[in-house]
Amino acid sequence: MSRRELREQIFKLLFRVEFNSPEDMAEQEELFFEQEDAAQGEDADYISDKFNKISERITELDGLLNQKAEGWNTARMGKVDLTILRLAVYEIRYDDSVPTGVAINEAVELAKKFGQEASAGFVNGILAKFA
Repeated sequence: MSRRELREQIFKLLFRVEFNSPEDMAEQEELFFEQEDAAQGEDADYISDKFNKISERITELDGLLNQKAEGWNTARMGKVDLTILRLAVYEIRYDDSVPTGVAINEAVELAKKFGQEASAGFVNGILAKFA
């Protein structure tokens, strides 16, 4: 899988956090890999590892987003936009293998694909404050 495809898979798995309790996420992760049969071997390990690293920092990531998003807070954000922002902020702050510009660009692309009409601009505007 390409890095973009891996990121999209991480996004899809991370999106489940909004609808499940932390206790249920291990089962959700298993179900995800059963349903998303494209992710196997090293790709599945990469997705799972990055998902778990982001999940461990959700409270911290939300705090950072609340600081930077003027007039917004994570409770008001759409779930798709919030998930994309969590992934991107994690990559900007904690993943040295992803340049900031790439993290922002990929987040905008995810917003175009999965978000609403204004999602790409919203995501780009918030992430620009992290650059």
